[in-house]
Amino acid sequence: MKISHLFVFSFCFLFINTQLWAQNRAELERKKAQLNKDIEMINNTLKQTSTDKQVTLKQLNALRAQIRLREEKITTINSEVRLLSGEINENVNNVRSLNSQLGQLKKDYSAMILFAQKNQSAYSKLMYVFAADNFNQAYMRMKYLNQFGQYRMKQAGYIETTQDKVKVKIKELNQNKHQKDNLLTDQVKEKKTLGNEKNNQEKVVQSLTSQEKKLKKDLAQKQRDAQKLDRAIRQAIEKEIAIARRKAEDEARAAASKAKAEGKETPVAKNKNTSILASTPESAKLSADFVSNRGRLPWPVANGVITEGYGTQKIGGVTKDSKGWTIRTNPGATARSVFDGTISKILEISGSNIIIIRHGEFFTVYKNLSAVSVSVGQKVSTKQTLGTVATTEGSADLDFQLWKGMADQNPAAWLAN
Repeated sequence: MKISHLFVFSFCFLFINTQLWAQNRAELERKKAQLNKDIEMINNTLKQTSTDKQVTLKQLNALRAQIRLREEKITTINSEVRLLSGEINENVNNVRSLNSQLGQLKKDYSAMILFAQKNQSAYSKLMYVFAADNFNQAYMRMKYLNQFGQYRMKQAGYIETTQDKVKVKIKELNQNKHQKDNLLTDQVKEKKTLGNEKNNQEKVVQSLTSQEKKLKKDLAQKQRDAQKLDRAIRQAIEKEIAIARRKAEDEARAAASKAKAEGKETPVAKNKNTSILASTPESAKLSADFVSNRGRLPWPVANGVITEGYGTQKIGGVTKDSKGWTIRTNPGATARSVFDGTISKILEISGSNIIIIRHGEFFTVYKNLSAVSVSVGQKVSTKQTLGTVATTEGSADLDFQLWKGMADQNPAAWLAN
């Protein structure tokens, strides 16, 4: 009975463990598939811009993104290799354990067959029963003989099932080894490609360094545009604050007049320690909902790769500051709202359409749109289309920013991974 219990426990353990391995491997496969799609998109844009003899910052940023994605893919492959190595070791141990159990089952079964052969005649069975000291003992011996036959059949079933399980595990083991060999081959190929991409990046950096005068001029123009956008965002937020403050003051005066007419005490102003942008129940709820979705907000495009991150970046001897992300997407892609809100402002800077959306005390900014499909004051919902991302120099790049009041935020903390 101990052997049968051990068999059932081992079978359940192997089944659960196999399911966990499969889930982890499937997750890594999904991640690798998405990285392949992102790499392919970057490659396509690089092919379109490589015909241009003039090296641009866009090319450098795309190459950096390509290298980052390639390194992430290699890391994912390494994780898959480690996982498969663990699974191979697990399956080797499983086969060894199952063979050990199979040997014990066969040994026990042989002992039962030997006992059955010695007592196979009806006369021997009757003698075994009648040799009992009393009726109760005789009954128990008859019951034992009946159960012994049933148990022998079960043991035979356990042996057959264990043999099948050993065959399955050996097959899985061979498949694991084959998958690992393929992954190691893929890993070597990816590392070689990564080396080539790093060489290309070095050439582009050298080319840009030699054009430092032009690079500084281009960056200066970008910085001027960024400063214009920054001022426009702050003006839009200040306007929203002024409107919210006037509304709050009007409501406070109305409440005070009503209390005075009714002979009651003047109500204490609410939201004293909170942002004026979240002073109304509607904006307070919207702000709270926005915060509750921190780290889970959808991206402003359905598919995209970050080519410029948040914060200060150095290109040769030139420094560039970014208050958000530049996301490379497919040509003709649409920008979408990352959360429910109201269109606060639509403006144009250097030929680029920009949309600012208010979400309570939060604001999101969508820059570099060729066409806009919303209007100021319009309420929008999560993932609603705002316009089409403009394609320039052979690539479609959306600049996205997120603000809390007058403070810019890193989108990495808010958007889904």
